[in-house]
Amino acid sequence: MGIFGRSKVTAGLDIGSGFVKLVVVDHSRGDPEIVKIATGPLVQDAIVEGEIMDPVLVAETVRTVVDNAELSRAEVVAAVGGHDVIIKKIQMDRMGHEEARDLIRWEAHQHVPFDMESVQLDFQILDPDGSGPQMSVLLVAAKRELIENRLALLADAGLRAAVVDVNAFALHNAFEHSYPDSMVGVVALVNIGHETTNMSIMEDGIPVVVRDIPFGSRRIREALQRERGLTAERAEAVLQGGEDGVDLEGFVAERVDELAVGIERAVAFITAQSGGDGVDRVFLSGGGSQVPGVARALADRLGVTTHIANPLERVAVSADVNLKVAVDEVAPMLMLPVGLAMRRA
Repeated sequence: MGIFGRSKVTAGLDIGSGFVKLVVVDHSRGDPEIVKIATGPLVQDAIVEGEIMDPVLVAETVRTVVDNAELSRAEVVAAVGGHDVIIKKIQMDRMGHEEARDLIRWEAHQHVPFDMESVQLDFQILDPDGSGPQMSVLLVAAKRELIENRLALLADAGLRAAVVDVNAFALHNAFEHSYPDSMVGVVALVNIGHETTNMSIMEDGIPVVVRDIPFGSRRIREALQRERGLTAERAEAVLQGGEDGVDLEGFVAERVDELAVGIERAVAFITAQSGGDGVDRVFLSGGGSQVPGVARALADRLGVTTHIANPLERVAVSADVNLKVAVDEVAPMLMLPVGLAMRRA
């Protein structure tokens, strides 16, 4: 049975700082099929650095997107992320799952800089069939207030959360489905949003370093306004690749340094831990990945093959999906909601 009962349909809702995105997947035919996609822009500064500044406007935008998708049920799969979520690979004495569940809160005390009374914890044993005295565990901790605020926002929009996921895992879920051959070696998945970049460094398919970097397409747009004297509208048109006369690639190359440094530091951490040679490939997603020059600038800066990932690479899209633009044009910004919609309870 699917998470929405016999319908076997899931709706992944991504509330970003620039857009609200909804992807609906039908699992009833065996292979998942996307049957609805809806997006809607948020009023500027409605969400700043992950904090909802205007809950009423955000809830209204969510309702509008859901209405446009003609969602038949009020349940969605949502996610949380940001600095109030900690994901960390730790080592524990080898034991069974139930025993580990009894001890995980004590273990978390040593790794999570939050008050344990205000935290929701989860974990996954990464090598359950291992025989060594130690086992690798992926620990996840999220402040309970963060989850409650997300649930309250959904309630204001007339929705319920069937599942509350973590941004990094939803991105990983979509990526793994479309790029199963990239689950070997060290791979960086970099989701560049409006304000924030979600970065996950995966080692043999396991996210071992997950970080948020305060860099997004908004940073480039504001720099264009400030340094080139462009209006907000023209700067946005330039970012969309629809405005000539601006050397955007050279401009972008100077500003992705912060993002590149964040990736390099994460890779250096893994290299120090495992003694590997560094990252093998970089995959970009999110709306910011489509800014002209971003992919090339990162590839040149990191010296690593860099691709723009398509979360629809191996997912069927119904002919009934009605968008004003080609689905492939918006695909990179759908990595997170696709990952959420692929989630099965």
